[in-house]
Amino acid sequence: MAGKPARTPAYNVVVVGQSGRLGYEAVLFAASLRHHSPDFKGRLLVAEPQPGPLWPSDPRLKPDVRSALEELGAEIVPFHSAHFGADYPYGNKIEMLTALPEGEPFVFFDTDTLITGDLASVPFDFERPSASLRRTGTWPKPELYGPGYAGIWKSLYDKFGLDFASSMDLSEPDEYWARYLYFNAGYFFYKCPRVFGDRFREYALAIRDDTPVELCCQEMTPWLDQIALPLVIHSLGGGRDVLPVGLLDGTVSCHYRMLPLLYAREADRVIETLEEIATPNKLKKVLKGYDPIKRMVYQGRGEKVRALFDQDNLPRREQAIRNRIKSEGFWMR
Repeated sequence: MAGKPARTPAYNVVVVGQSGRLGYEAVLFAASLRHHSPDFKGRLLVAEPQPGPLWPSDPRLKPDVRSALEELGAEIVPFHSAHFGADYPYGNKIEMLTALPEGEPFVFFDTDTLITGDLASVPFDFERPSASLRRTGTWPKPELYGPGYAGIWKSLYDKFGLDFASSMDLSEPDEYWARYLYFNAGYFFYKCPRVFGDRFREYALAIRDDTPVELCCQEMTPWLDQIALPLVIHSLGGGRDVLPVGLLDGTVSCHYRMLPLLYAREADRVIETLEEIATPNKLKKVLKGYDPIKRMVYQGRGEKVRALFDQDNLPRREQAIRNRIKSEGFWMR
């Protein structure tokens, strides 16, 4: 008899939510998940940094944002910042992992993401971690007389005793950024957040505090999480192309990053999702507390941004899109 196809185990979805932009984005994320994946069986966790010496002001969610998230079925999970905090807020996605349920598979998403399809259609293999491949060659930037891409990345693999050769995509040319394992940290997943988080923290702190000499001319901020991430994934047996192409960062999710960019370049269904989930009056009252959402979504500025561009013939460089939006006075974040 033919065996039954393997079923994806139940898993948790997690985002980081805190005061300001991330809290309001978390509400949009939660609403989009409930809208497009009503049968999602896992838990939606919102990791919330707590006040402490690394935060000059209280980073916790505003009360109305917290209430909106809880009404959407989210569970607030507090965590404490021991190593990063306000000086490197991207470190939240590293430090929050050890506050999540041990041994339970998880998928992390940046809050500036919308779920646009059924998350249950994504065949996660939680034994093999991976992350977003919607990225460009943002890091490293080799210097004229310094080591190239291979020398820089190899120094990191050597630092942690990892096999560098097996991480490369040999279909890409030598010294081209895409040959070397590199992800956007907009989503990542694994079978245990504690194991992943311990490794992520260990590698990130070692890179920050004991930087290989080959990286002496390289910027660490804001790229530290994305420098450590491929090393973590490779060390745990994962890699690129673990998931089928076209689901996450495709039909099922959209990492829009900023609302003006969403309106300028994303597909119509993404905008339809955003505007539909933002319609209920109870959410509208909360979301209007964040000026970019109020102006872009509710006051029609997003439509004006979209009208500036031919979505079938967008500028190749994101900076050109940003510059056009800014020149028209519509840039907000």
